[in-house]
Amino acid sequence: MDGLYHGANWEPRPTFRDDVIALAASDEWVTEWQYTVARPLLAERADLLVFLDLPRWLVTWRVIRRTLRRVRHRTELWNGLREPPLRTILTDPDHIIRWAIRTRREHAPRVRALAAQRPELPIVWLSSRRALKRWIGTLAAPAPGSFDSEG
Repeated sequence: MDGLYHGANWEPRPTFRDDVIALAASDEWVTEWQYTVARPLLAERADLLVFLDLPRWLVTWRVIRRTLRRVRHRTELWNGLREPPLRTILTDPDHIIRWAIRTRREHAPRVRALAAQRPELPIVWLSSRRALKRWIGTLAAPAPGSFDSEG
C-alpha cells in the first residue's frame, strides 16, 4: 500500500485510489488494510482478514529496529524514497515510529466494525507470536487425505 500511496517527496500519488481499485479487482491479492480511502475498497472484496494484534512492545520494537536498519543502510523503500533522518522523529508527528505508536489503538475497533458490517467475512485475530506461528503452520499443512506431487 505504501508503494501505491507515496510518490516523489512522500507526496500522495494521484492514481492511488484507482490503483487500489485495480488491485482489489484482481483474482488474488494480499495487502495491509490501511489508508482511509483504501479500506472500504479492500474490505468489500476481501475473502479473509488476518489481524495481527501483536503486543504493543513487540510492534514498537519491530518498527524501531526496522526503521534504524533502513536509515543505517539507506534502503530504498519504494518510488525512490528512503527513511528520513532519525532526528525527524522529534519534529514530524507522522514519523513512522510516532505514527505506529499513535495509531495502535485504532486498528482493533476498525476490525470489529468490519466484522459487524460483514459478518460472513472470516477474520483471523492473532494476538501473539505463538498464535501466528500456529496459524501459519495450519496453512502449510496438507489437507487430510491429500498428497503432494512427491506422492
